[in-house]
Amino acid sequence: MKLKEFKADLHIHTCLSPCSDLTMSPGNIVSAALEKGLDIIAVTDHNSGENADPVMQIAHDTPLIVIPGMEVTSREEVHVLAFFRSIEFLGFFQKEIYSHLIRDPSNPYRDDQIIANALDEVEGFCDYLLIGSTDLSLRQIVRLIGQNEGLAVAAHIDRQAFGIIGQLGFIPANIPFDALEVSYRTPIGTVDEVYPQYADYTFITDSDAHNLEEIGRVFNRFHMNRPDFDNLRLAFHRREGCHVGAETDS
Repeated sequence: MKLKEFKADLHIHTCLSPCSDLTMSPGNIVSAALEKGLDIIAVTDHNSGENADPVMQIAHDTPLIVIPGMEVTSREEVHVLAFFRSIEFLGFFQKEIYSHLIRDPSNPYRDDQIIANALDEVEGFCDYLLIGSTDLSLRQIVRLIGQNEGLAVAAHIDRQAFGIIGQLGFIPANIPFDALEVSYRTPIGTVDEVYPQYADYTFITDSDAHNLEEIGRVFNRFHMNRPDFDNLRLAFHRREGCHVGAETDS
């Protein structure tokens, strides 16, 4: 069977992330992704997945596929992208992450942590300190992602702040990441030269969008049978012919 090509940006924040623009509502994100010609996006708010479902609901009757996810911060202050096959698995994961976060209704970021619905209305505000770190180790987070049948990706490894190499100096071989991500700052075509020691991993690049203009500023070209979670796993692990390439939208 001939594989199809799908354009994907797997690192997008909504208005739930306190560092994100308030225009990053579920509806606006779906509209921007469609305008950019994306086939797949992932919703990856900091330490929470509460806005993934409304984005999925809005995208349901469009060609856009939405993967529910999260960007988790370990106690080492390393960011990890977590992707799940369903909103239910994300919910199980979120419950565990919340149990390892500070909850404080008086935290100064609360009003910037907007929980939205599928009508782009404000449902409430998240009391957890999403900008902070969990008290889980990197190894514990990746294990927890696997226990929920998810995919674990080391986020923006080329960044000093919150990147695994910047924080630890290396990528531990005994932590089973499914892929590694570089930011838009590192051209994806250079990763083999920049990171030859990690050639066994699949690399992806994503926008890490915090405002609408950033969505799709870099993207991945997934070669798969279908635009779904199971095929993402196959592509990350280069199985059954599925694979991923990436380039900027220039």
